[in-house]
Amino acid sequence: MKFAVVKTGGRQYIVSEGSKLKVNRLVGEIGGKVELSAVLIANGAKIELGRPLVEGKTVEAEIVSQGKDKKVTIFKMKRRKRYRRLKGHRQQITELKVTKI
Repeated sequence: MKFAVVKTGGRQYIVSEGSKLKVNRLVGEIGGKVELSAVLIANGAKIELGRPLVEGKTVEAEIVSQGKDKKVTIFKMKRRKRYRRLKGHRQQITELKVTKI
């Protein structure tokens, strides 16, 4: 089974052909192609380790959807001080389907 470890948006993901993943927002339209060139590990006929990146390897993916992730709630409170703060945040995400390693 071919797999790769790619880096995008400051995070690392293990991907294989046909897998779907949610990453931080990438510019592009639904159905568009994205090329992830920051490949840290690639597994084909043999495992290639990058130092820090594998030369000449890329991962191609298709944009499935653009949207927002689940809501994250931030709550701060100091007891006996009448201090309470409630905030929420929804991260912009892009869902990708890996087409080729």
